[in-house]
Amino acid sequence: MALVAPPHPSYRLIPSRFPPVGLFDTVATAADLPAAMELAGWTNDRLVPERLARLPQDEWVHGRANSSIILAAFLHVAPGGGRFNGPDLGAWYAADTLSTAMAEVGHHLRREAVARDVATITRTYRAYSARLAGQFVDVRDQPSLYDPADYAVSQSFGERQRAEGQDGIVFNSVRRAGGVNAVAFRPSKVLEVVQAAHYNITVSRDVRRITVSQVRG
Repeated sequence: MALVAPPHPSYRLIPSRFPPVGLFDTVATAADLPAAMELAGWTNDRLVPERLARLPQDEWVHGRANSSIILAAFLHVAPGGGRFNGPDLGAWYAADTLSTAMAEVGHHLRREAVARDVATITRTYRAYSARLAGQFVDVRDQPSLYDPADYAVSQSFGERQRAEGQDGIVFNSVRRAGGVNAVAFRPSKVLEVVQAAHYNITVSRDVRRITVSQVRG
């Protein structure tokens, strides 16, 4: 498999219910991070300290804009993990365009609507752009990694790439034809993170349609 540059710029959407607290943006040294986490209540998720310990200290980003947003992607993980990461440590997922990012979050929002048996869900997201540094493993020609629902094979593959020291993976979007995604395994490779606009995304339980409107104000 070839190594390629990740898409630039890249885009990520984060639910706005998670506030953009800049806790680590001004932390001076890596040694201060655990104490800052405890003071801020990050340890409400009991697995956060263990996940931080799984990151080498030179990957504990701090002292720059949106450090907290970057670390949150690695330390607060969905119970089942993501497509290329297990539940023990997160990763930074991003898309080549805002449209691709919206299709990805819209898919998961619709799954929530089905699970909760509600007709529609609307959620507000903050958009971020970022520059992803390094060379990423290109798996766009690996169909075995694209099961739409079962991540067992792709998680095993992704965690193996992380353990071998790879920066990340570039892969096709399963949710938007022609879209490209990337996952960065190292916080130090997520650079120049800038907050952009807010969007309301609405999905229906019964209709595969995503409605997006920018929040004005």
